Amino acid sequence: MASLKDLRRRIRSTKSMQQIFKAMEMVAAAKLRRAQGRARAATPYAKKITEMLGKLAGAAADLEHPLFKVRPVKNTLLVVITADRGFAGTYNTNILRNAEHRVRESGATQVVVVGRKGRDYFRRRHVPIAAAYTDLPGEAGLDLARRLTDDVAQRFVRGDVDRVELLFTHFVNALVRKVQHEVFLPVGADAKGAGADPIFEPDAETIFAELVPRYATARLYAAMADALAAEHSARMVAMGSARKNAGELVDGLTLTRNRLRQAAITREIAELVGGAEALK
Repeated sequence: MASLKDLRRRIRSTKSMQQIFKAMEMVAAAKLRRAQGRARAATPYAKKITEMLGKLAGAAADLEHPLFKVRPVKNTLLVVITADRGFAGTYNTNILRNAEHRVRESGATQVVVVGRKGRDYFRRRHVPIAAAYTDLPGEAGLDLARRLTDDVAQRFVRGDVDRVELLFTHFVNALVRKVQHEVFLPVGADAKGAGADPIFEPDAETIFAELVPRYATARLYAAMADALAAEHSARMVAMGSARKNAGELVDGLTLTRNRLRQAAITREIAELVGGAEALK
C-alpha cells in the first residue's frame, strides 16, 4: 500500500492536472463559439453554390469545362481533414480509420492530408501521401482553402485522378459529430438532378469562369470550418471528462489518505495506552 507521503504527492499532482484540464476545456469552449459561428456562416453559401452548379452541370458538359468532366473512375483522390493536435478524444481516430478503410478497400486512392495527425497516421502505416498541409491556422482561413483547391483541381485537370472526394468531421452540436463523405470533383457528380435549360448572361464561359473557382474554394473552406468546430467541441468534451475523472481520483486518494492517517493515529493511541498500562 502506498505511504502517506506518496498519496499526498499523487493528490497534489492530480489536482494540478485537473486545473490544466479545466483551463483546456474553457479555451476549447471559447474557440468553439467562434468556430461554430464561422461554420454556420460558411455552410449556406457553399450549399447554395454547389446546388447551383449541380443544376448547370449539363450546360457545362456541352462547354467541356475541365472540372465538370466525368471520367471512368480509375484513380481517386481523398482529401482527409484532421487536426494538428490531440487531446480531442476520438475525433482524429474516427476519421482516420474511416479514411484508411476507404484507401485499403479501393486500392487506387491517393491521399491529401490536412493536419499533422493525419500525416503522421498514414506515414506510420506506409500509406503514400500525395500532399500534406500542416501547421493549420487557429481559425479556418481562405488562404489554405485556395492553396488546397488549386492543388486538387490541377491534379484533376491533368488527369492524375478521375475523382476527388472530401472526408471530414461534420459538427452537429457540442456533443454530436459525424464523419462526412462528399464528392468534390467533378462538379455536379452528386447533384440530385438538372434544372431547366439555363439562360446565361453575358455568356456561359464567363459565368463558369467566375463561379467554379468560387465554388471550389467555398466548399473546401466550409468543410474545414465545419471540421474545426467539430475538433473544438470534441476537445471541450474530452477535457471536461478528464477534469471530472481527475476530481473523482482526487476524492478516492483523499479518502485513502484519511483512512491511513486514522489508522496511524489509532495505532499511536494504542501504543501510548499500552505503554501507560505497562508503567503501572
